[in-house]
Amino acid sequence: MSSGITINGSWWSRPAGAREVLQIALPMVVTTLSWTLMQFIDSAILMYKISGTAFGAAYLAGIIWFALMSLLYGLCSYGSTFVAQFYGDGQPHKIGPVVWQGVWLAMAFIFVLPAAQAVAPYIFAAFKHEAELSRLETLFFQILCYGAPGMLAAQSLEAFYSGRGKTWVVMVVDSCAVVVNLILACVLVLGWGGVESWGVAGAAWATVLAQWCRAAMYAALVLRSQNREQFNTADARFDWSLMRRLIIFGGPSGVQMMLDVGGFSVFMLLVGMLGLVETEATSLTFRISQVAFMPVWGFGMATAVLVGQKLGEDRPDLAERALRTALLLCVAYMGTISLIFVVSPGVFLHGFFLHGPEGSAAATDEAVRSLTIRLMQFVAAYNLFDAVVIIFVSVLRGAGDTRFVMLMSLGMASILAGGTALGVLWLHWDVYGAWWFITAWVWALAAVYFLRYRTGKWKSMRVIDQIHHGIHLETSGPLPLVGRAGEGVGN
Repeated sequence: MSSGITINGSWWSRPAGAREVLQIALPMVVTTLSWTLMQFIDSAILMYKISGTAFGAAYLAGIIWFALMSLLYGLCSYGSTFVAQFYGDGQPHKIGPVVWQGVWLAMAFIFVLPAAQAVAPYIFAAFKHEAELSRLETLFFQILCYGAPGMLAAQSLEAFYSGRGKTWVVMVVDSCAVVVNLILACVLVLGWGGVESWGVAGAAWATVLAQWCRAAMYAALVLRSQNREQFNTADARFDWSLMRRLIIFGGPSGVQMMLDVGGFSVFMLLVGMLGLVETEATSLTFRISQVAFMPVWGFGMATAVLVGQKLGEDRPDLAERALRTALLLCVAYMGTISLIFVVSPGVFLHGFFLHGPEGSAAATDEAVRSLTIRLMQFVAAYNLFDAVVIIFVSVLRGAGDTRFVMLMSLGMASILAGGTALGVLWLHWDVYGAWWFITAWVWALAAVYFLRYRTGKWKSMRVIDQIHHGIHLETSGPLPLVGRAGEGVGN
């Protein structure tokens, strides 16, 4: 086996090698980083202009909001797997219709929106947070709900590009939406242009409007004449047979996301019961770790796309090579980040404690900063394992092994939520006890997904009927795949 990066067929240039992985991954890295950096900046603005309580409330409410819509988010985003496999198998006329089924699902959230807003005060009151924290959490959550259909529709339409590996389009569109969010946050929170600051509500409305702008940009691009002709994107009809298949395979993915985010949300809410300093420090630690971790999400998306495309081409060997390439790059990156977290954590904290909000106590700021630095050491301890989880889950999702992922998430999310509740409510853990627990939980999760990958079952899974290879491979759903060659969607 040849080595080096300049020889043809090397680790760099071979199919599913570093060059191909990076071509898809880097734009997705920029995309995920742009949104996370925007959330990071929004958080710093809230902490500086309003208060640390406002910052903590926005972070907690944002997590609960995402947990609520994560089922539909997982369904909508799973369209990229269908797009990837249809694209790899040479069935472009099916790509447009499957993308629009995700948009139909996104619009379904409109019917859930009033109920979500009505139940919000009771969710946050149940965890007995301080009155001001609970009030701001409820306000932020209720406003964000208006942006949920836009975010879900954008995610569905994004699949048209990400599933085909055209991730540079995703990068450009999402970067434009980030700029919109930044400008609106500066106007509505900082009061640029003479506008009176709306505080926490301004930050929430900035996010809502940016998400709807993002959806509009994707819709305009997807409906371009070239795409209508080549990928049948004008066919936006509701198709029950295709919707059914999307739900069968994407449903477990959505449930998995809901369980993962839900378990993490319970962890955050329980830590919030330990005090404001613990809440602010934990929120800040996770916000910092998200910024550092987002490139791994980008590589995970690229891995899922490549696995879907290579399995669509009936090349599981190349799918496995894509996994190994992405994993090596992620481990190198996260190892470096973990070292910085331990050696120089102040690099990531700069900006949050430059001035402090009006009326804030310097002693409180120092307590939050000191605790955050210690909590970042826990993040450094599980970063590499978290990267392993993301990459292996991406492989399983790209193949269609979503049922296993869902069942595993059910068990592990229950352990995270139940174990944290037991520790905080009955064993009287402090914040360090809770963080030790979530660190061990990530280690265990990485081991489970690695073992599932090693079985190799995912290599024979497909979410589509392959027409170019004359085979009908095992699916991970409970029902046989509907449709045969010549019976494509829209025919």
